[in-house]
Order: sequence, then structure tokens, then C-alpha cells
Amino acid sequence: MKALVIQHDHMTPVGIVGERLQERGFELEEILVVPESSYHQPNIARDFPDFRDYDLLVPLGAPWGAWDDGCIGNWLQPELEWIGDAVRSDHPVLGICFGGQLVARAMGGSVAPAPRGEIGWTAIHSDDPELVSDGPWFQYHFDRFVVPPGATEIARNPYASQAYVINRTLGLQFHPEITRDILDVWLDGPGRELVQNFGLDADILLAQTSAVSDAARERTNRLVDTFLERIARLA
Repeated sequence: MKALVIQHDHMTPVGIVGERLQERGFELEEILVVPESSYHQPNIARDFPDFRDYDLLVPLGAPWGAWDDGCIGNWLQPELEWIGDAVRSDHPVLGICFGGQLVARAMGGSVAPAPRGEIGWTAIHSDDPELVSDGPWFQYHFDRFVVPPGATEIARNPYASQAYVINRTLGLQFHPEITRDILDVWLDGPGRELVQNFGLDADILLAQTSAVSDAARERTNRLVDTFLERIARLA
């Protein structure tokens, strides 16, 4: 089986999620939407492959907003149409953070800046803990989605909807793929100042991520396994 990972920027790899997919027998292919050379001027044109060539699509996070047509519309609009066609065709999709927001907007929901962002390890409330446990899960977002028509919200916290299912797709607001190495890249340079301005100690956040890594990996593996078996029906 083949999974296409849509990496929107050069700093957001698939992490633990990709490792688990490979353990479950998937061959991973990755596309990078915005190369590092275009990071500060990301409104570039981008084509997307035929989703039917892959068994699973995994759109990842991004530093831009899934609502921001002015900033990234040249590739965001084509991706919205592409991912919407896939979900409507009952094609399996696992959308993570920006990816979950992308699916929500493509399917008739909405995405907008949140009144309050979330950074760090947080508990959520899940109606389906076998699929998405109560966490804690790692959050790093300043936007939030409204669940699209026809979807079933399965997890939330007081700040934002956290997970939903539509057709053979699971949309997530949090980051199950996170590792200390990924977070270290996110906190390099302006990211560290952003976290500190949010009132958090970046070094403690890194240390906490290392300390909970084993338990976080177990939660992510269970999420991926249950998604493949029950939602994507690819087991």
C-alpha cells in the first residue's frame, strides 16, 4: 500500500505517524508544497497528483492559515478542491492540524483564527477513546475549524474542536506526529520567541516532550492503527 504525505513546509515532517504507517506496511511518498526557498513568499503555484494513485493521503500541518487565500491561495485553492474530491470519493485521508482544517473547509465547514491559540501538551475530551484518546496531545495552532456538514465530531476541548470523522477520513487539530526533534526545529529562531510570548518556557516544553515520548508514541500508534482498521478500512 502507498501513502502520500503532503508536507506543506520544510519544517513539518510526518514523524511518528509516518513511522507507524511504515510499520503497518505502507510505502511513503512525500511531496513538499512550499520549498524552503519560497518560505517567506509562499503564494506559489502547485499541482497535486492523482489521489487515486495512493491508498491514503496524509496532509500535515503548516505555519499558514487554511483560511488565508491572500497569503497562499495559489496553492491552497487547488489543494482544497483536490482534497475535497478525495474525501467525497470516499478515499481515505488523515488530516493533521492544517490538514484537518483543510478537509473541514473543503467539505463545507470553515476555518478561522481562534480567540486563543494552543501550544503544549493538553488533555481533550473524546467520545471515541479507542480511536482518539483523551491525551494529552501536543497542540501548536492559532486557528480552529468548524466541523463540516455530515461529519461527526468525536473530540474537543474548551478552546477548539479536536477531531472529527467524515466518510473514510479523520481530521485532527492536534499533532500526533510530534517528536522532540520536530519540536526543536519548530522552536528554532522565531518559534522560540513565539512560545515565550505565549507565556511558556521553551526549554521546559522540550524536556517535557522528551519525558512523555514513550507514552505519546503508544497513543499515536493506537490512533493510527484504529484509523486504518475502522475509518480508512485499509487494515
